[in-house]
Amino acid sequence: MSFYIGREASKLWKRICTESGIEINLLSEKWKYILGGLIFQYIHGFAARGVHYIHRPGPTLQDVGFFLLPWTFHPFFFKIKKIYTVLIWCRILAFLAACQFLRIITFYSTQLPGPNYHCREGSKLATLPPPNSVLEVLLINFPRGMLYGCGDLIFSSHMIFSLIFVRTYHKYGTQRFIKLCAWLAVIAQSFLIVASRKHYTVDVVVAWYTVNLVVFFVDKQLPELPDRTSAALILPLSKDSKAKEENHKLLNANSGDPAEWI
Repeated sequence: MSFYIGREASKLWKRICTESGIEINLLSEKWKYILGGLIFQYIHGFAARGVHYIHRPGPTLQDVGFFLLPWTFHPFFFKIKKIYTVLIWCRILAFLAACQFLRIITFYSTQLPGPNYHCREGSKLATLPPPNSVLEVLLINFPRGMLYGCGDLIFSSHMIFSLIFVRTYHKYGTQRFIKLCAWLAVIAQSFLIVASRKHYTVDVVVAWYTVNLVVFFVDKQLPELPDRTSAALILPLSKDSKAKEENHKLLNANSGDPAEWI
């Protein structure tokens, strides 16, 4: 028994090391895309913080969702790994950047009075006082600035993240039950966002078709993720061809013994 556990632990450790080597190689090639996507996350947060300075509280807009939803509604361990982590994050960050760029343009075009209670007239948080320095603007007061922001409404950032991650798993994931649960969860979230007064209904509705359209068109412009069967092309360099072939089998659950597959 101890021999079996030791052998499996050795295989698991070797698989983790091999996967890490591949992902590090990919990261060394794609780091600019990852860094660009992360920088744009800051730009988006900076823009959302900036619009709060010019937000002016006003009467809450008439919204059908508010009437219908009253306030009382208050991979490294598996043998079968279909995607490369670095490449999938390049894709996700590209989708996020495209959607957030459109969102920034939209909420700066017209500032709507925020429906949340801290954005209404009489609240000290409804409009930020003029900044005392550039540094105060650049430091976006994360996460408090995100939680109590006002003015960045159309379209919902919550829905951007949810829809992108759900769509990505829907395309590359393997478990149908998880896919179904994910779509049901994002539908439920749409109602809860309106019920909690984080957004108007229009913010959520616009997000549903905008994010899906953006992901559809951006996805067509990106190269498709490579098949795992070609993993040998980017395996860490090794002089031992037999070891390289063994690593390839580890990566693709190709050991020949189905009983060992997870």
